Amino acid sequence: MGSETFSRKQALDILAAAPAEMLAERYALLASNLPSATPVRGPEIGTVMIRGRAGGGGAAFNLGEASVTRATVKIAGGEVGHSIILGRDQRKAQIVAHLDAVRQLNAWVGRIDDEILRPAFELINAEKLRRAEETEATLVDFFTVARGED
Repeated sequence: MGSETFSRKQALDILAAAPAEMLAERYALLASNLPSATPVRGPEIGTVMIRGRAGGGGAAFNLGEASVTRATVKIAGGEVGHSIILGRDQRKAQIVAHLDAVRQLNAWVGRIDDEILRPAFELINAEKLRRAEETEATLVDFFTVARGED
């Protein structure tokens, strides 16, 4: 992503996927300047059903349950921020909801994007690339394996 701003959905996706420690560190640098937030709901911990499809196109089936944490906050201007994150990290859910609410203020979009979202996006993509390279190294190409028959 270049210098354009992220959509709200993109921002929430990045914040939810960002490592909690990295998010907390960057949030702490901004927290004293951010408008204060009042909790509306949560943070609450619950579960969701994870569904899957065999081969990506088969019939859907229940794979299992996963823990999620959600939070909703409101800032003085009336903006409401929401978060739903995978796992049981209540502090991360509060941070994501607060950043979602504050990011609705035009004055904060650029700063949050530059100081939190872009570094988190780069970190997430670097981790995806590392995992893909690690997986590629263990890939077996069965079409080149000889059967041993003449």
